[in-house]
Amino acid sequence: MLRKRCTSPAPIVLAVLLAGCSGEGLSLTSSSAGSTPEAAAVGEVTPDSTAFSPFSEASSSSVGGREVIENPTLEEILKPPGRLPEMALGRKDAPVTIVQYASMTCPICRRFLAQTFPTLKQEYIDTGKVRFILRAEFPIGKQSGLATIALRCAPPEQYFVLYEKLMQQQASWVSQEVRPDPIFQVAAQVGMTRAQFDSCRENRGMIAAINGIKERGRTLGVIGTPNFFVNGKLVKGFLSIADIRAMVDPVLTGHVAATGGVPASR
Repeated sequence: MLRKRCTSPAPIVLAVLLAGCSGEGLSLTSSSAGSTPEAAAVGEVTPDSTAFSPFSEASSSSVGGREVIENPTLEEILKPPGRLPEMALGRKDAPVTIVQYASMTCPICRRFLAQTFPTLKQEYIDTGKVRFILRAEFPIGKQSGLATIALRCAPPEQYFVLYEKLMQQQASWVSQEVRPDPIFQVAAQVGMTRAQFDSCRENRGMIAAINGIKERGRTLGVIGTPNFFVNGKLVKGFLSIADIRAMVDPVLTGHVAATGGVPASR
């Protein structure tokens, strides 16, 4: 179990993680055209304060003038963000959909995975009540971008496994400089070879697709990580299981009343 406040065991990761280590609050908001990193409460999210692309070769010229959808509909949120397949758990017809935007270097995302997700999966996803979509393609910094590429280059059935391993082992690979070897050491734990890893690092199409997912998130009002859409409502910051119950259970109650039954288990 992670401590209430995240700590870094090594000085090299301190500066990278510090921005996301101070906040415990929850902010419920609607996206707006005026959203900026400063609009979120301090410390609630790891802000996207770096250049749009984690790789300097990719274009970031549209960052300042992008259009942000005000109060996007659930249909707009669930629109496929690019050519990469959506990574999801749970029934497609679940009455509630939760979409998480995450950065691989985000300590609050790590805390959500450790403290909230196990109960969310057991009580809501595995019972058919919630469909959970993870969009971990919101890299903040170049090292985060490289980890995101490794994540997407793993076989689809290993996506969530590698995501968990990279999150749990953040302290071993997070750095201010691009360091491929520590990331590969984690990716190798799910069977990725060095040749596969190195090939993915040079895959410009993959990099463009990841940037496309991030850009789509920004048009939806995502300004940092973690950001969630809970049945269309934008939530910025850490979500406890109590927070999820408060937002999801009323929807489920209404669904039961409307259908005369309960969501079926898988």
